[in-house]
Amino acid sequence: MPTRGVVYVHSTPLAVCPHLEWAVARALTVPVSLQWSVQPVDPGARRAEFGWHGRPGSGAQIAGELKRWPMVRFEVTEEPSPGVDGERFMHVPGRGLFRATIGAAGDIQLGEDQLRALMAGGRGPEALAHALDRALGTAWDDELEPYRPAGDGAPATVLTLVG
Repeated sequence: MPTRGVVYVHSTPLAVCPHLEWAVARALTVPVSLQWSVQPVDPGARRAEFGWHGRPGSGAQIAGELKRWPMVRFEVTEEPSPGVDGERFMHVPGRGLFRATIGAAGDIQLGEDQLRALMAGGRGPEALAHALDRALGTAWDDELEPYRPAGDGAPATVLTLVG
């Protein structure tokens, strides 16, 4: 059963754009040509967003390919599909890749075992709050937030995986 998702390349140097297209093409096994626009938060950088359709796990493959370029800020989502949880990946230079399970509404889901481990490791309310922030990817969200509204009204590309 196919699934779908969205990739947001929030910020990348212009010279890296073709390499990111090739990286996504490797992950989806289809040719990719994206519409790049200037990133207003960082005018020397480019941004693109695109929807994709493919087999479950494609989001992880896309994120794995894109993280090879450590200077790129990006997010990849994959919607849940029958028998497969959804996923969200965020990458920020200097911070690395964050991965979380997401529900149908796109919210990060923390499992029972994960919550129990956080509670067991938390030595007081401040430590628990810090652990929850890490589990929710708050630092990644905070760093990406200025780049997100810059995409409002930007061109988007839809990619479809055949086969």
